[in-house]
Amino acid sequence: MLINCKGALKDLSQPKIMGILNVTPDSFFDGGKYRDEAQLLTQAEKMLSEGADFIDIGAYSSKPNAEFVPEQEEQDRIVPIVELVLKHFPDTLISVDTFRAEVAKACVESGAAIVNDISAGMLDDKMLETVGKLNVPYIMMHMRGTPQTMVKLTQYDDIVKEMLFYFAARIAAARSFGINDIIIDPGFGFAKTLEQNYEV
Repeated sequence: MLINCKGALKDLSQPKIMGILNVTPDSFFDGGKYRDEAQLLTQAEKMLSEGADFIDIGAYSSKPNAEFVPEQEEQDRIVPIVELVLKHFPDTLISVDTFRAEVAKACVESGAAIVNDISAGMLDDKMLETVGKLNVPYIMMHMRGTPQTMVKLTQYDDIVKEMLFYFAARIAAARSFGINDIIIDPGFGFAKTLEQNYEV
């Protein structure tokens, strides 16, 4: 499978490495420890030197019961970091982790190459249309509810079957807006118990 990232075709037939760079004070991945420019650039350089093919930047923690972040605050957090990384490492392929269309648009216009949406367009009805117009690859994840409510939404009759139906519907919706390059993410830990993660 090939995806088009800013005019370069990336072959995903072999696994690729995505480094995670969170700019939130409450990230479940790194605790938001990269807060100033020097730390952010040092971590970005470390990941790239160790073989990261992409760097995923997020400014809204998606951990269970995460604090709500206003849209403008998310955008104000993330856009300068996208620009900072690309200023120092211009060949970096940045994936932007957001479920908000306007944030995604601002990041892609600042040089991001991929939109990574934990909600598959379910939390912003403009997301799929926006990504289609931006003509970038789209990562869609399976989740129920929001980061604030997902821990209570783990009741399934057949989780794998329900996820297959979910992705079939979301992929069809994405295609209807002209999104060509789609990657699906099963969303381990998102509206799923530990046992359900293993089943998936």
